[in-house]
Amino acid sequence: MPARKQSAPDEPSTGRRRSGRLSASAQKSSYFEDPHDSEGDEPAPKKQRRATSKRSSKLKDGRQDQYEEGTADEAHHGAYQDGHDDADDDDDEGEDDEDDEDDEDAPRKVQIIPLEKMRDTGGVDYADHKVHRNTLLFLKDLKANNKRAWLKSHDGEYRRALKDWESFVETATQTVIDVDETVPELPFKDVFFRIYRDIRFSKIKTPYKPHFSVAWSRTGRKGPYACYYLHCEPGSSFVGGGLWQPEASSMAKLRRSIDRHPDRWRRALNDASLKKVFFPNVKAGAAPDAAVKAFVGRNQENALKKRPMGYDITHPDIELLKLRNYTVTSKMDAQVLAKDDAQERLAELIRGLHGFVSYTGQSSCLPLDQTNGYGR
Repeated sequence: MPARKQSAPDEPSTGRRRSGRLSASAQKSSYFEDPHDSEGDEPAPKKQRRATSKRSSKLKDGRQDQYEEGTADEAHHGAYQDGHDDADDDDDEGEDDEDDEDDEDAPRKVQIIPLEKMRDTGGVDYADHKVHRNTLLFLKDLKANNKRAWLKSHDGEYRRALKDWESFVETATQTVIDVDETVPELPFKDVFFRIYRDIRFSKIKTPYKPHFSVAWSRTGRKGPYACYYLHCEPGSSFVGGGLWQPEASSMAKLRRSIDRHPDRWRRALNDASLKKVFFPNVKAGAAPDAAVKAFVGRNQENALKKRPMGYDITHPDIELLKLRNYTVTSKMDAQVLAKDDAQERLAELIRGLHGFVSYTGQSSCLPLDQTNGYGR
């Protein structure tokens, strides 16, 4: 008779095997959790979340703007102070996180902000070649009422002003290209600085910049090249060009250019069209160093207190070498941009900047043996 098979002994009923994790809690770590790793454990009960009606969906500072970018905007072009504020435009990102930490059972707070009536055009049509007076009035009002609630209530006025500025900039881009053919025809979003300020580490907590601004260069508002910059703000408008705090590699090339070819810099800064607009106080017939002195005086912000590494304190152009900004600017009345000849006036200013911007850009980006302009 064949041997009878023996059944395996029953294992003692000890319940479900405990996890080898340090924590016996059913909740997984939010820091080390792999969303695809669900082996061996039953899924933890899903946490009930309240309806997603965050400010980010409808009331997040107009961030549904069609021109918003995912990167730090305006980290900056490398030319003007405007870019520093643009280093984020994500000034209230933390607010949504705070909302998530609120008690889920707390009653939801809903704030209804009525939209204000838009300003009358005064019988003046909007035109691409100039800025409408209502756009300037909006910027003036924004400066006096720099609060999120105010901008939300004037959302229609803001978007109309932004659209007006966009059409003006698109026309102005062609004006700049006519003067400097190295500037490409880039889309508006690549040359425009948004109005949102990064207030996370700022003592000034106003959330918006009360101006519109734009920078044209070979790579738009970003990149290593010198740019043409236009700043539209009632009472504080200006136009300028050059490099604002370039990166270390570009700065090294600039200083090497100053050291090896000081006469080229003097010729660039003594260009007649540049001096006429940007150095009006330098007398005609003055020595070349007069324009250099005026240029150094205007760029003292952030200048080095001591000599830059690798250069002797007795260098004849040590003050020029100490600079960290290489820019020229000229104040202007914002009303100039609202006149029919706005493009002609802008072209005149760009022509004055062209030689300086071209030479500065070449000096900071190209090898010395490839730098063109202003002789040896």
